[in-house]
Amino acid sequence: MKLNVAVLFGGESVEHEISIISAHQAIAALDTEKYNVIPIYIAKDRRLYVSDELRELKSFTDLNGLISRSTQITLVSTNNTVEIKPVKTSMFGKKTLGTVDVVIPVMHGTNGEDGTIQGFLEMLKVPYAGCDVISAAVGQDKVLQKLILSASGLPITNWFWVYASEMDEHRDEILRKVRKLIYPVIIKPACTGSSIGISIAHNDDEYLQAFAEAAQYDTKIITEKVVKPMREINCSVLGDSFHAMASVLEEVGKDNNEELLTFNKKYVSGGKSSKTASQGMASTARLVPAPLDDAITKEIRDLALKVFSVLGASGVCRIDFMMDAETKTVYVNEINTIPGSLAYYLWAESGISFPELMDRLVELALDRSRRRSRMVFSYDTNVLEAYQEGNGTKK
Repeated sequence: MKLNVAVLFGGESVEHEISIISAHQAIAALDTEKYNVIPIYIAKDRRLYVSDELRELKSFTDLNGLISRSTQITLVSTNNTVEIKPVKTSMFGKKTLGTVDVVIPVMHGTNGEDGTIQGFLEMLKVPYAGCDVISAAVGQDKVLQKLILSASGLPITNWFWVYASEMDEHRDEILRKVRKLIYPVIIKPACTGSSIGISIAHNDDEYLQAFAEAAQYDTKIITEKVVKPMREINCSVLGDSFHAMASVLEEVGKDNNEELLTFNKKYVSGGKSSKTASQGMASTARLVPAPLDDAITKEIRDLALKVFSVLGASGVCRIDFMMDAETKTVYVNEINTIPGSLAYYLWAESGISFPELMDRLVELALDRSRRRSRMVFSYDTNVLEAYQEGNGTKK
């Protein structure tokens, strides 16, 4: 019997469109001989929709029209089964639109990759791929992430963070911290991805402008020392806390006069090609495998596995590194718990096809669900039987 696999994508995030691209790549890779694939689109207002049109990427060029032709649904747990139910039903209309056995979230950024959707799926008790609530949240919040990495002895660049609101009263103090790092510095919102809201500053004026830009996207702002000259190296990790494997490495290319890989360069190649835009992260200029010697390659792959373990990650992730091109010093940049294109291009070079990668994500989801079903989450007590109004609940 085929498994009903729902692919959840979209969401209220600045990375909404990138999620749509990544999800359609994943949907195309799922083996229809094994799975009934159910695309579930989360609109920017957080409403859930299903329709046959969701399978076609070109349908998303007119979001309002697509939504008007789709059925708004909700997911409901009934008798240990998760059902897809229409929000509005007619007297003779269908009361249910099917069931879901496994969910694969392909959502980037806030309100999806950050533990939000994982918490929703935990409440439904439906198996789902990828990181759990805690590791997803830590993976998205780069402040918490860096604090954990640093405490675990993993190499990161010099940095500090502040609340965006602190700039009003502590401007001079913040600027002193920046100058202590020594320009140039990179400024980024704590919880976004895809290079959104990220800038490099070379002086105080540029820093204040970049800070204001980043503050549009988050309440916490990170400032860190730029590694220069820098080589950007990425590694994907697949697995869970019991077993994980690292992919081949990639080196992300930039023009010689570029300091930062921008959103456009990542996804739309400067806006020149709609074809490359539809390929998502797979369209980014890259060298795979990265031209590194064996010792550096092993160091980065080992670090990637340690980052994956320390942050409690699972599923398929991508860990990004920065390497000083002169000293060969390697720094952990960040983890992407639901990477663009699910990093399938790295696994293809590692001998695992995209369909095989999707199979493994389904297997990992089911394995975790089986393990969690044996854990104790509630505890029978007679506290309420003995409770009396006015006596308090603790002694």
